[in-house]
Amino acid sequence: MRCRLLVLSFAVLFGACRPREDASSPARKAAPPPRPSSASVRATGTIKAVREFTVQVPQISGQSGRLTITKILSSGTRVEPGDTLAEFDRTQQEDNARDSQAKLDDLNHQIDQRRAENRANAEARSSEYQIAEADFAKARLQLRRNETLSQIERAKNEERAATATLRLESLKKSHASRLKSDEAALRILELKRDRQAVALKRAGTNVSRLIVKAPHGGMVAVESIWRGDSRGPAQEGDQVWPGQSLLRLFDPQEMEVHTSVGEPDGAVLQAGSTATVVLDAYPSITFPARFLTSSPVAASDLGSPIKRFAARFLIERVDPRLLPDLSAAVVILPPPAKAHP
Repeated sequence: MRCRLLVLSFAVLFGACRPREDASSPARKAAPPPRPSSASVRATGTIKAVREFTVQVPQISGQSGRLTITKILSSGTRVEPGDTLAEFDRTQQEDNARDSQAKLDDLNHQIDQRRAENRANAEARSSEYQIAEADFAKARLQLRRNETLSQIERAKNEERAATATLRLESLKKSHASRLKSDEAALRILELKRDRQAVALKRAGTNVSRLIVKAPHGGMVAVESIWRGDSRGPAQEGDQVWPGQSLLRLFDPQEMEVHTSVGEPDGAVLQAGSTATVVLDAYPSITFPARFLTSSPVAASDLGSPIKRFAARFLIERVDPRLLPDLSAAVVILPPPAKAHP
């Protein structure tokens, strides 16, 4: 009974102390719920270098066999622009260049000799033509004396004049034909000389192609090739086929991550988007990145109904552990929403 009285008195006292609401005061407006922040998008990607150069076995014109490596840098070597990355056996191409140079020199000598012969032939034809003109002039002078000569002498003079005229006309035609023949013979030699000069230039180009220079500075990464029944990095003495990839040169100062985002999440790929990159090989290290570009249209793999946007993010920190072809997790954040006035 005493407990019931205590509970009842406590309820009356609590009701008396509670403030009463003023009916005349306006009702309070409920605060609007906070706007949900844009969710991040998680994707996977691969580390790539912004500047990368792949060294392939050069294609040598006129040679279809394999080439022998005489020098190649090892992985991790740092190079400057113009340094030699790889060299191949140049013995055959240098021999071809020397043979081409010898043939070119011989053709130049033949051209000089032919030009001298053409000048000599032109002088001989000119002398012959002058003699024919003199005979023709003499025959015309003899014709003027026909009135004082006998009939037999007149006939001889007329015959000599006709012969001189025919010879002069024949020499005009033959000299023109011989001149064209000499010019044609000289032109043939000049064309052979030009073709041999092209062969010499090609041989020089082939020799220069067998020495691969670095177009920019960076680090070397040797690729694996088939060496017998196993794969391994290319070494000096290996014989490789033209077009085969040997090594890559990349600039570690600028690295990016290539990733793909599903079509429903494509809205995060816009200017101002950022990302956090975590290498699978070093999960405790994060790298900030910013959005560069993305494909304008989503595409799907063969046989897959899921469409994705390909995107590139530039990593904004230099680290020696950032190497090409490393897999990474990419957490993409859209740009912050602009505050409305």
